[in-house]
Amino acid sequence: MVFSSLEFIYLFLPPVLLVFYLLRFLQWENGIVWWLIAASLAFYAWWSPIHLILLLFSVTANFYLHKVLLERKSRLVLTSGIIGNLGLLLYFKYADFLIGNVNAIAGSEIPLLGIVLPLAISFFTFQQISFLFDTYRGEIEQCNFSKYCLFVVFFPQLIAGPIVLQKHTIPQFTLKTFTQRVGLNFATGATLFVIGLFKKIVIADGIAPYSTSVFTLAEQGQALPIDVAWMGTIAYTFQIYFDFSGYCDMALGLARMFGIKLPLNFNSPYKAQNIVDFWRRWHITLSVFLRNYLYIPLGGNRKGPVRRYVNLTITMLLGGLWHGASWNFVFWGLLHGIYLSINHAWSAIGFHKNLEVFFHPLVIKVFYHALTLLGVMVAWIFFRAESFTGAETMLLSMFGQAGYIYPDIIKDLALDHEFFWFISCVIGFIIFFCPNSVEITRRYQPTIDYKSLLDKTHQLKARFIKAYAWRPSTNWSCAMLGVGVISLLQIYRLDELTEFIYFNF
Repeated sequence: MVFSSLEFIYLFLPPVLLVFYLLRFLQWENGIVWWLIAASLAFYAWWSPIHLILLLFSVTANFYLHKVLLERKSRLVLTSGIIGNLGLLLYFKYADFLIGNVNAIAGSEIPLLGIVLPLAISFFTFQQISFLFDTYRGEIEQCNFSKYCLFVVFFPQLIAGPIVLQKHTIPQFTLKTFTQRVGLNFATGATLFVIGLFKKIVIADGIAPYSTSVFTLAEQGQALPIDVAWMGTIAYTFQIYFDFSGYCDMALGLARMFGIKLPLNFNSPYKAQNIVDFWRRWHITLSVFLRNYLYIPLGGNRKGPVRRYVNLTITMLLGGLWHGASWNFVFWGLLHGIYLSINHAWSAIGFHKNLEVFFHPLVIKVFYHALTLLGVMVAWIFFRAESFTGAETMLLSMFGQAGYIYPDIIKDLALDHEFFWFISCVIGFIIFFCPNSVEITRRYQPTIDYKSLLDKTHQLKARFIKAYAWRPSTNWSCAMLGVGVISLLQIYRLDELTEFIYFNF
């Protein structure tokens, strides 16, 4: 059951909201908290009832460690908690990966364990590690079990983030939050949810067949014509953008229906002028977690430039591995670590100031933007490909290995080139020139600290956003109703509903 499924929209969400409104009417704070916990656990159990036991064990064990750390600030207890959390993650997510690599290196035949990856284990593991860290550092005092449990399992953010910290949500689990401005909260949340549903079902899933077809051929070692290879790469670049953006919007919207604001996790990353800016916009909460709990403890930038670049690379390597047990993800992380190091070195040397003497600022801006986007697209190839062979085939094809020769196997795909390039122009316009959903709903504070995280480099569109920003009105209601109907009709047309890409991590 995904957010974009008919089961979720028709069978799960309405009764959860109805009971929530009833408990809100009764002014029963504890009842609301436990109801949302029960709904969240039912949502998780829909995927895998057996792994619900693991989730409950993890929540209970970490809450106990939290209580112990409140009594005494023991580094041993903190370390034990971190090792325990990471141990579960390593076993379920990376055991078979490690065994496979040992077999490949040593020529052994150790049988794989065939472990099924528990849904969301990467996300709830990171959240609970941060909670233990914050408890140890004295940033958390008393927290009752029900609110801690809801902090971990709250269904809008449980499966694929954002990675929330305790300061983001636990203070909001109060009757005052649940009961204020219920009509406006629902309208704002429903708007974000509908926008996200459209992004996922119509745009991301609509363009996915192009990327899937091309990458499948690349995995088979089939050299591709230049335009087809670029078509596959551009299609996946758009697909993952709108898939993750759609999920983030839907998560924000669902939480807001209950009066809860989540942190901003996606902020038009393809508008970034450099790779540092990209990571301030893409999966923001993961970037913050890696910075606060890995990069800074490693030494950050406090021990000289060389150590800084090493720390950046290590952080991104592990960030890549967090996404999945595959060397492709590791290499994707390595690429971004190298990108970030080059970006910081370039800024430190100051060559960019010389460019401003010879070139118009707009030319420099466009060049940096294009270079950043190209680097991101190259990295996405390794993220999407199932093997290095597939990624290598894509890259070689993109840069002319097969020219424009069309084998029969390519012709059999029956890809509509003209339609693809037309729709790509439309999608590109949306990405680069239109306000995002947070900007559209900015009047009603759609996220936590949204003002400090909004794009401040595009002031020219500020008046446009202000003039056409969303508000509870007849016109906007009709527009969102139309968007929702289009999305639902598309769901009915699909042969099979696809999960969000980040559900796999």
